[in-house]
Amino acid sequence: MTPPLLKSRVKLANGMTIPQIQLGLYMVSRRDAKTSVHSALEIGYRGFDCAQMYGNEQEAGKAIKDFLNSEANTERLTREDIFYTTKLSSNSTSFDAVRKSITKSVQASGLGYVDLFLLHSPYGGRQARLTSWKAVEQAIKDGEVKMGGVSNYGVGHIEELMSSSPAINPVINQIEVHPFNTQEEIRAVCAKYDITIEAYAPLARGMRMKHPKILELSRKHRCSPAQLFVKWSLQHNMVTLPKSVKKERIIENASVEGFEISQQDMAAMDDLDENLVTDWDPTDAP
Repeated sequence: MTPPLLKSRVKLANGMTIPQIQLGLYMVSRRDAKTSVHSALEIGYRGFDCAQMYGNEQEAGKAIKDFLNSEANTERLTREDIFYTTKLSSNSTSFDAVRKSITKSVQASGLGYVDLFLLHSPYGGRQARLTSWKAVEQAIKDGEVKMGGVSNYGVGHIEELMSSSPAINPVINQIEVHPFNTQEEIRAVCAKYDITIEAYAPLARGMRMKHPKILELSRKHRCSPAQLFVKWSLQHNMVTLPKSVKKERIIENASVEGFEISQQDMAAMDDLDENLVTDWDPTDAP
């Protein structure tokens, strides 16, 4: 049975929508990308988060296409029913280089277009960031990309981009955020500009699953620690990207409709913030 949450979509500032829970493909091998994407589609996932840096754009795109053309596609889904995100590996002061890189990603996926294209980080400096964003805008105008956003952007990077009077505003900032790294300042500046937060590593990469408060609240709500993390993200109105290559875990992560975290318990989880960075943190890059 498809978890109902997988049909939930969030409306963005541009009026378009995005699946609220998606499958992240970071550190997923090319072989596993094929199987996990196919399994996720069978379960009911409709959103997939990829990147040039992950090295699996081609495999992810092919898995989506193969599923759509297979007997497993009992709902007769089309390309328009699937939401595919990818990201620029590095910003550049060369508009043409970034624009060509975006086209290369679209072609690698084989999906015809990319639903959401992100600048993967703020590295490279002001000129590279702003030039790269102009290339994303052009890709949107050219129809290769439906909408654009950023990733790992800190407060200063968001203010810098918005003060440049972009022709098209970013609709997403994808950052690491979970109860042990709540990113309240970044979330506040994004709210100011109506930029939706997309949470990567929403499970803190498993580093705090046995924390006493997490175990206590999991028992209270009769859910797994992973489900508690996912629910926290959703109740903060984030798009969330829990990652797993195991089908049973993929189902579990999306099956959180049976409970609600109280305001008191949400506050207790917010108080767990320790600025835990599980991988990299470019949010303060110059």
